[in-house]
Amino acid sequence: MPQPHLAAARYGKDNIRVYKVHKDESTGFQEVTEMTVRVLLEGEIETSYTEADNSVVVPTDTMKQTTYIMAKQHPVNPPELFAAILANHFVETYPHIHTAHVKVVQHRWTRMDIDGKPHPHSFMRDGAETRNADATVNRGRGISIRSAIVGLLVLKSTGSAFHGFVDDEYTILKPVNDRILSTEVDCGWTWNTFGSLKDVESAAPKCDQAWSSARKITLETFAVDDSASVQNTMYKMCSQILAADSTIDAVDYSLPNKHYFEIDMSWHDGLKNTGKDAEVYEPQSNPNGLIQCTVKRGSS
Repeated sequence: MPQPHLAAARYGKDNIRVYKVHKDESTGFQEVTEMTVRVLLEGEIETSYTEADNSVVVPTDTMKQTTYIMAKQHPVNPPELFAAILANHFVETYPHIHTAHVKVVQHRWTRMDIDGKPHPHSFMRDGAETRNADATVNRGRGISIRSAIVGLLVLKSTGSAFHGFVDDEYTILKPVNDRILSTEVDCGWTWNTFGSLKDVESAAPKCDQAWSSARKITLETFAVDDSASVQNTMYKMCSQILAADSTIDAVDYSLPNKHYFEIDMSWHDGLKNTGKDAEVYEPQSNPNGLIQCTVKRGSS
């Protein structure tokens, strides 16, 4: 009978919380960055699983301490660059580690305005939205990076329809020409593979530009598109992001529907609250629709 074998293995440290402050002594202003980091390593580590051989294990606490040291010695912005720096360190430092995956989740701290002026060192948590970066360094195969906007909650109270769908013996959903549309945006874009860390460093300024552009496109398209479906609206978003930067290879969206149902109040003295008279709705949590797509750049 064939013996079992280790088909795949990776390990690492998750939920490493890091905060870094940059102090500009000339202006008195400070910049803050808070992030949550995950490190996963792959390589010649099979014997740690099959033979209890810890000599091939880089301790996960070492990964945590390394993250702190890299944050001290290198820029943490943009997150794509820091993720690449950290992942590259593990592959370059440990010959038996062939692949390093680093995920950086950057949390929002927005500078406060006090008396109409930006405060030099006070900030507020501006929602649950995060800016994410996933970097994978494969020895001899370059650096893959996916950037993302996650947790951006949006809603529009009109300008969305859904009709013309499959209607069979299992369908009770009624077509609508106007509805509330709300979702929590998870938008990602995958860059063309970088040959080296130096290539990532050279492209770092574009990362901020791409994030700003993707966020602007997402919000503007969501707001102004006379949406026939979530599917069609997200395709438009993907196409615009690809058009905005030729070094992006693919764009993906995952958009869960946040449903708002009309409440029939006709039982109460004929009170009208459906159709054109609807004003009060019941927000729903689940189940919910989940719409996803990936759009890749066409070959020339």
